[in-house]
Amino acid sequence: MVEVNVRDNNVDQALRALKKKMQREGIFREMKLRRHFEKRSEKKKREKQEAVRRWRKMQRKTSDGE
Repeated sequence: MVEVNVRDNNVDQALRALKKKMQREGIFREMKLRRHFEKRSEKKKREKQEAVRRWRKMQRKTSDGE
């Protein structure tokens, strides 16, 4: 569960902190994915594409360090 404390009645700062935490937790992404039903085959395809994207990103990072 995401929790944010409001200090000195500064709601704007608390909202920014909440949005940042929700982004890190992947809540916005989850909400976007759950807007519409996703068939199993579509989910499998999307997860495969995400895995390939992560792998390529990792490869770029390791090759840049050399």
